[in-house]
Amino acid sequence: MKTKLSLLSAAVLSASLTLMPAVSHAAIPLAVDGQQLPSLAPMLEKTTPAVVAVAVSGTHVSKQRVPDAFRYFFGPNAPQEQVQERPFRGLGSGVIIDADEGYIVTNNHVIEGADEIKIGLHDGREVEAKLIGADAESDIALLQIKANNLVAVKRADSDELRVGDFAVAIGNPFGLGQTVTSGIVSAMGRSGLGIEMLENFIQTDAAINSGNSGGALVNLNGDLIGINTAIVAPNGGNVGIGFAIPANMVNNLVEQIIEHGEVRRGVLGVTGQDLTAELAEGFGIDTQHGGFVNEVMPDSAADDAGIKSGDIIVSVNGRSIKSFQELRAKIATMGAGAKVELGLIRDGDKETVSATLGEASQSSESAAGAADIHPMLAGATLENNSKGVEISEVAQGSPAAASGLQSGDIIVGVNRTKIDDLKSLRAELKEQQGAVALKLRRGNSNLYLVLR
Repeated sequence: MKTKLSLLSAAVLSASLTLMPAVSHAAIPLAVDGQQLPSLAPMLEKTTPAVVAVAVSGTHVSKQRVPDAFRYFFGPNAPQEQVQERPFRGLGSGVIIDADEGYIVTNNHVIEGADEIKIGLHDGREVEAKLIGADAESDIALLQIKANNLVAVKRADSDELRVGDFAVAIGNPFGLGQTVTSGIVSAMGRSGLGIEMLENFIQTDAAINSGNSGGALVNLNGDLIGINTAIVAPNGGNVGIGFAIPANMVNNLVEQIIEHGEVRRGVLGVTGQDLTAELAEGFGIDTQHGGFVNEVMPDSAADDAGIKSGDIIVSVNGRSIKSFQELRAKIATMGAGAKVELGLIRDGDKETVSATLGEASQSSESAAGAADIHPMLAGATLENNSKGVEISEVAQGSPAAASGLQSGDIIVGVNRTKIDDLKSLRAELKEQQGAVALKLRRGNSNLYLVLR
């Protein structure tokens, strides 16, 4: 059986649901021996009005290169590519985080490409929403509506979560209407799943399905701990493994979108990998969680903070981290200029350093920032070029060097799609699963390199 990782927004194509007739049961007593039975109902009565349905519609535009033989047959006036437009509709969920301003958080993949976004409120009202901003790499989008009598959810400190804490998922699976399920926090800091470019997920066994994307994961107080995003779905249904973006990551991203209209990603300036048992043994330390620093970029935030290659970063702002991927996700979702305290182990001793994060350029990416685009580009300095994306420098021993990339290479395509700049490179690699082929211009030659 092949395991699938599935985003949760539900595309509305054609579907039929068989509804089973209701079965009558005897009323369940509210109390036993004078003791009131526990219930989530009081909490949900206050929280569910903050969770909304998100309905989108738009047009998918796809371009396909016309085969050379076809163009040869029809002569020089034959089209170079064929453009197809296909209307789509979709359903998802959202969470009201500011009642006064009408701000709603959802997933980017719920609203991506939509021409129209409508919000279904808990009380039955339907209002049109405006997209304020989105971040495809972390899969967060911020919407705004104009409506009275809104209810917002209170946001919790997701760094305080522990495995085993109770969790309640609220959303609109399969377009059925608002649905509530419960479970526990199964794991923290899940990454390396290939769902998003930046991954630091809460894992839960609360039942979530298609249409739950952008819905709320709350604690027993009704406070938001995460935004539901994806599930492991071997057969397309729930198997008790769902993933949510932590509330603290959401807060960081939303604040940047509100202030700047976009995410201004923070950059630390290191390349690295997860700490393995072999590395831990080789460095004589007893921890097996953290991010091992392979290289520190000159004149970066990490360099200014005194971080060195061989350091093992084990905490961010006093919160322990499990992997380099978690470190990368936390740093990248903090805004440029943010001050951060990093706990690290150096030569067996624990130290704490302070760093002020740099900003990822829109026209270039540092050797560390390139890892946000694809892990195997880590160590390559990328810059926009009139012909595509130029690799101006490749760090020795980096994943980019191991991939065969060289200084002076120009990325002009991903698989069969043309690449014009860093923005299109990011977008295309985000869509790919597994191995991808980079089309490069090297000197006067064209070649392909496969990233795995």
